[in-house]
Amino acid sequence: MSERPALLAHRRRYIIEFGASICAYTATVIISSAMVHSHSQATWRYAVAVLPVVPALFALLAVLRQLKRLDELERKIQLQALGFSATATSLLSFTYGFLELAGLPRLSFLWILPLQLVLWGVGVSLTRARYQ
Repeated sequence: MSERPALLAHRRRYIIEFGASICAYTATVIISSAMVHSHSQATWRYAVAVLPVVPALFALLAVLRQLKRLDELERKIQLQALGFSATATSLLSFTYGFLELAGLPRLSFLWILPLQLVLWGVGVSLTRARYQ
């Protein structure tokens, strides 16, 4: 019974930490994209282009902190979901690489992380369904 309020507090804290990081990431992507296109100096452009990585790092840290706070079953679910996500992302990106050789348009590496996050969500849903 006492675990429930603690679990909710951890979840609320994670949502705040992760949400703030993603909001900062979104703002940084918009700002850096505009700035990269308005400056011609290469060194400056590279520094500005990777600026969104800073809030993305904070999002990663929020995820890692949340994983440490989870109970054993939830950690197992997340581990299996991450394993599914990593292997499915690898297989899909590997397959698309071969399809690019056959003539499909090249895709940016920027699509790999969103793909992996979506597949992580799918993996969580599939794994949780198995344990219910």
